[in-house]
Amino acid sequence: MTNKALSRTLGLFDIPFRRMIVTAALGMSVLAGMSETATAGDGDWTVAREWNELLLESIRNDFARPPTHARNLHHISAAMYDAWALYEDNALGFLVDYDLPAEDKLAAQQEAMSFAACRLLQARFSKSPDAELSLPLYDALMDELGYDKDFYATVGDSPAAWGNRIAVTYLWYGLNDGANETGDYENLFYEPVNEPMIVSLPGNPTLTDPGRWQPLSFDFFIDQSGNVIPGATPSFLSPEWGLVTAFAITDDDITIHTRDGYDWPVAHDPGPPAYLGGETDLEYKRGNEMVATWSGFCDPSDGVMVDVSPNTIGNAALPASPAEWDDFYDFDNGGDWGEGYTINPVTGEPYDVQMVPRGDYGRILAEFWADGPDSETPPGHWFGILNKTTDEMDQAELRIGGEGNPVSRLEWDIKLYFTMGGNMHDAAVAAWGCKGAYDYIRPVSAIRWLCENGQCSDPTEPSYNVDGINLIPDKIELVTFKSTQPGERHAHLAGSEGKVALYAWRGPDYIVDPEVDEAGAGWILGENWWPYQRPTFVTPPFAAYVSGHSTYSRSAAEVMTLFTGSQYFPNGIGEFLCPMNEFLVFEEGPSMDVTLQWVSYYDASDQCSLSRIWGGIHPRVDDIPGRKMGQIIGPRAWDKAKSYWIPEDLCPWDLNQDGVIDGIDLSTLLGAWGACDDCRPDINDDGVVNGLDLAILVGNWGELCP
Repeated sequence: MTNKALSRTLGLFDIPFRRMIVTAALGMSVLAGMSETATAGDGDWTVAREWNELLLESIRNDFARPPTHARNLHHISAAMYDAWALYEDNALGFLVDYDLPAEDKLAAQQEAMSFAACRLLQARFSKSPDAELSLPLYDALMDELGYDKDFYATVGDSPAAWGNRIAVTYLWYGLNDGANETGDYENLFYEPVNEPMIVSLPGNPTLTDPGRWQPLSFDFFIDQSGNVIPGATPSFLSPEWGLVTAFAITDDDITIHTRDGYDWPVAHDPGPPAYLGGETDLEYKRGNEMVATWSGFCDPSDGVMVDVSPNTIGNAALPASPAEWDDFYDFDNGGDWGEGYTINPVTGEPYDVQMVPRGDYGRILAEFWADGPDSETPPGHWFGILNKTTDEMDQAELRIGGEGNPVSRLEWDIKLYFTMGGNMHDAAVAAWGCKGAYDYIRPVSAIRWLCENGQCSDPTEPSYNVDGINLIPDKIELVTFKSTQPGERHAHLAGSEGKVALYAWRGPDYIVDPEVDEAGAGWILGENWWPYQRPTFVTPPFAAYVSGHSTYSRSAAEVMTLFTGSQYFPNGIGEFLCPMNEFLVFEEGPSMDVTLQWVSYYDASDQCSLSRIWGGIHPRVDDIPGRKMGQIIGPRAWDKAKSYWIPEDLCPWDLNQDGVIDGIDLSTLLGAWGACDDCRPDINDDGVVNGLDLAILVGNWGELCP
């Protein structure tokens, strides 16, 4: 009897639904009937990679809903993992765990994985706005792989039947995980407290609570994936996501908030954001003032050139507390306190200098990390990064955790997807739980409202209001009779004396054709401020705190570092070319070729976080708490994922190392039951001695160890 067979017999697992195996056909026919279209794949890709690429393409063809797609990435990656693990003695399944013999193990794994992935993709994306583009791709890949795409049976021990059975298990699981999939993920009880702001009109007269999220009303709204959304006022996307069943988040990680008679769970709760009034008044204003100021740097014609190579960017430690935020963020120039690298830490060679206009760099960051249009959303973006990273790694480098012998590319892909999928799902549950609980305002609402109120710097000057914005020379100023004289900096604002002006990105009114026009930066009335985004989008339709990008990206960087055994991209450099006058979508640009470069996964994550300030989407109070949540989520997901992998070729279950597995080992394990940091009875090295370790030990009972 194998290790897994004995562990099933004991039934001592602490992971929900691991034992669920649906053996009857539960309506699989509803997934059938898709059309056929040819698809092309890279001959070097594994089957797991083939299906992952189709998953990413399906996300691009769907509505832009990051939490939902983090869940899709988790479920489909885990389903493929379970199908692969059916034929592996040293792997436990997540929802479906079983041992199956196979004359050709690889062929059986590929077939079971393909049926599991195909059926889930068909079910999850059948209602996508571009389903007619996505659905034929699944049939085409099944044809290319030589499988019967019309086989939907779930009975029997064929790899195809097991793949279908695994898909049904995950579909059933998804109907009971709190995501409201049957209701198309619609909100069940959330209601906004603020009336919508009409973004095409100046000011923000409908805001009643400046600490809470405000819907936006448009002539028409186009989401980040380019879909026109019915109705001109998008609702809050997934405010109740904190209720969704997570991967590695435990009950001990959760704080329950209560509002309006409902519970709002927050995993790894960072505490409240900054509000007007009291001790956090200055931070509320300072964060929004920095957003407005950085938008004024999004002009490549201002003559400011910066070195965006690793010589000067990256290698930034996170601030220990908000007291260090003023030092961490470069308010006056953009960026952070990162010092870069004197040499490539992998090759020992110097990096080339790359001087580019600061305005190009800021705009590129805002658009590259915005993940749209035609986006796979932030969770999928990091799957794209890990796929590209894997492509650049030699076979000898495929050592999970940077230890042991190299594994096959299939094992590498399937375990990496399983880990990253669980991580991204947990990041969504944590970040959106926080967004729902705190329901925090976005900069477009706050900045317009603050500026409409006036200035809070000088009671002797016009438009003084304690709930106004601070005046900062050359950045945030009052429009005066003197400043509106011909030839003066506010001349074009004549008639608006006494109002607040910002030196900022001038907004979409200056862009007729984004193929040739640039808005540039200049003095505008603060009540008319726009983020550096498209006018049909402006800002994501959900609360600000915490930044989902910061949470996703930092947790992903943690996973990449732990899984690969190195914090650095292959050869110490990750790159993305942004061609001159081709890359930008919101307006013309960049004015020259610019290559984004990252030395470490943390550098990429940090750049992603800063991009949301450049783009006018988040104040800094949303950023660092999200990154610190990610610092917890990533390692937790890694520990959880590897708990399903039984160590190979050693005898870790011979606890007293006497060469035989017997009662002495059992007694040692039971004596160490519970939390256990780096101790031998923790056989699967997940930080706790529990039923998983006991199952492994009993599964090797009587074995003689060398």
